[in-house]
Amino acid sequence: MAFYPETLPMLNNLPWKSVLALLLAAFFIVGGLGNIFASETIRADYLRWGYPSWFHYITGVLEIAAAALIAMRSARLWGATLACLVMAGAAGTVLLHGEFTHAIAPLMVLAVALTVLFVTWGTQRPK
Repeated sequence: MAFYPETLPMLNNLPWKSVLALLLAAFFIVGGLGNIFASETIRADYLRWGYPSWFHYITGVLEIAAAALIAMRSARLWGATLACLVMAGAAGTVLLHGEFTHAIAPLMVLAVALTVLFVTWGTQRPK
């Protein structure tokens, strides 16, 4: 069975910038829920890094907020900015604790969030 992209015209009209932003938003929804409903392992990580026992809730709420803002085209610039801040904090935390391989994922997501931020900046920059 062959796949013909022209059979799905809506996909042909979907710009890569929107797809990238929506994938980033989906990542932050999953991550936010993972932090709000954190496992014992995640909670232990936060404590090991020196954060208070409730801090995973703050992280989760910030991630969900970033996802919601990214999903709204008119607020995408703010969502991407928040996403960058959250991922910079995550990467900085694990790097400061010498968990260099643990920093790969947050740094990759930070790169995607920066990409979304810069492609959105051209259309939504503050005046």
